[in-house]
Amino acid sequence: MTKSFGSDNHAGVHEAVLRMLSAANAGDAHGYGDDPLTRRVSQELCTRFGARGGAYLVFNGTGANVVGLSLLVRPFEAVICAESAHLNTDECGAPERLLGSKLLTVSTPDGKLTPDLVATRLDGRGDEHRAQPRAVCITQATELGTCYSLAELQALGEFCRAHELRLYIDGARLANAAAYLGCGLADLAAQADVLSFGGTKNGAVAAEAVIVMTADPGPVPFQRKQLLQLGSKMRFLAAQFTGLLDDETWLANATQANLMAQRLADGLRDIPGVTLCYPVQSNGVFAAMNPAFIEPLQREWGFYVWDEPRHVVRLMTAFDTTPADVDGLLASIREVSLSRV
Repeated sequence: MTKSFGSDNHAGVHEAVLRMLSAANAGDAHGYGDDPLTRRVSQELCTRFGARGGAYLVFNGTGANVVGLSLLVRPFEAVICAESAHLNTDECGAPERLLGSKLLTVSTPDGKLTPDLVATRLDGRGDEHRAQPRAVCITQATELGTCYSLAELQALGEFCRAHELRLYIDGARLANAAAYLGCGLADLAAQADVLSFGGTKNGAVAAEAVIVMTADPGPVPFQRKQLLQLGSKMRFLAAQFTGLLDDETWLANATQANLMAQRLADGLRDIPGVTLCYPVQSNGVFAAMNPAFIEPLQREWGFYVWDEPRHVVRLMTAFDTTPADVDGLLASIREVSLSRV
């Protein structure tokens, strides 16, 4: 089977994570996080992020987002997010159902919110008939593969504080953003009240972390339990992060994925019938293709059509994508292009 470019979720598990899972399987340990490995990982995450409120391990990205936002909003309060946000498009209404909080979406050209865009959704404050804007959710890296610069994050953070808004960062691909920007995790988290740190898309099996930056974490243990994200055998979630954090495997994995996306984008630029849609700043490549290319390519390669009317496909790389994988896909695209243009 050829390498899938459908999603970084299609990749397997990094060998360092598998080793740590095997090591954690020796003997018994107390459950629900009351074990040495979970305590060590939680402390290390707090140190890396500069978090004062704690790090809480959960199973998946939707769970992380729901738990994280539950700390910031009440049911009559609303969350402002990009129209393209995973929170809005791919979580089956989980935030609205489980939290009772309305999503106020904003159309963006590149997946990124700006203070001016957020300001367009602040009307109705104080009106008891309207959901009250309280939190801003951004995704880093975005669903379109773009990254907020540190300056853009600072501008958003300052705007939120000035307007009594809380800032949440969906960090399912935070590692890819750190690799692209060449900065530390604490730099990315500096403006946030709460954020998530994704492991699953970066070599783990099923492990995400909710990072609470403020000194007062609120009722996180209770929220995590009630929202079905408390693992009984927590050491196995912690083991996955141990595998990623030790030797900076998380950063090496993200760097590899980003490099392969850039290699793919560079190769697509000179193929007739293919146009890149967004800057390639993480591990996602979005390209408008001659529609005649898509079906033949999908018979050999796994990828999704992101925007059917515009014939935009999404090509995702992962930690285990190789130059040979990328070059093989490019060769197929060139072959289809020559036969149909």
